[in-house]
Amino acid sequence: MLIDILQTLVSGVLVGATYALMCVGLGLIFGVMRVVNFAQGEFVMLGMYAALFLATTFGLQAAFGIAPGAVVAGLVAGPVVFACAWVLHRTLVGRVTGQIAIGTRDPHSSQVVMTLGISLVLQNGAMILFGSRPRSVSSPLSSDSFEIGELLVNKGQLVAFAVAIVVVVALGTWLARSASGKSLRAASDNARAALYVGIDVVRAHRLSFAIGAAISAVAGGLMASLQAFQPYVGIDYVIVMYAGVVLGGLGSIRGAFVGGMVIGIVQQMATLVLPQQLQNAVIFVVFLLVILLRPQGIFGRVAERI
Repeated sequence: MLIDILQTLVSGVLVGATYALMCVGLGLIFGVMRVVNFAQGEFVMLGMYAALFLATTFGLQAAFGIAPGAVVAGLVAGPVVFACAWVLHRTLVGRVTGQIAIGTRDPHSSQVVMTLGISLVLQNGAMILFGSRPRSVSSPLSSDSFEIGELLVNKGQLVAFAVAIVVVVALGTWLARSASGKSLRAASDNARAALYVGIDVVRAHRLSFAIGAAISAVAGGLMASLQAFQPYVGIDYVIVMYAGVVLGGLGSIRGAFVGGMVIGIVQQMATLVLPQQLQNAVIFVVFLLVILLRPQGIFGRVAERI
């Protein structure tokens, strides 16, 4: 029984790191733009399909090998979705969120309708282009494991865990030390004041939207070799992402990461006592308990700076 618990805990930590990466992408967008992005799950889905076509059609697996090529494809999926999200913000999202930040437009209705519309278009567009057949990126890492005593550590999940840590550390360093990262933090703290000191708030929002989408897409690209996916897979992940972000504290990058880790661990530990169909129910029980005891989330404050 102890081995089963330890094995499930290890799996929860590894899976949770990928969830945490998704949550960080969503948390960055909300932290800077104060926009509830209902299309974030579709960016995960786009990352999966981008990884698939980069690995196969564009020959990354042929160039780097099957296993390394799958990992490289998952990473390159980030810049691909970054470009897509940049165009979406420039043409659509920015038109309804530009004035929200400085308080001259209703902060809810327009952005909710816009992001829901983008979500539906991306889902159905992917269905038309790629079909409904489940796909996956072939990789031996998904079925191979390290043996540590009596514990098994999946190599694919371990790679995803390492990438998640590196990406989050790099993001935190960039936000804290670079000029562009500081401009995002300024736009997050007070968009009107940032405008007065010469910061291009619209560009800061566009950059945060694109980076947030790219980070979640990298998580999707890495998961593409671990499980099958189809155009509507984003619905499953957007629930996890919102639970993780709210659990950790809205607007907190650190909280989003921890929230995603907690979701992954709770989900996997639930398999010890409950059928798979009730895993998400346990997630929301924990979520509701945290919100009941600490409404601002684990790391949230009245005003949280990213």
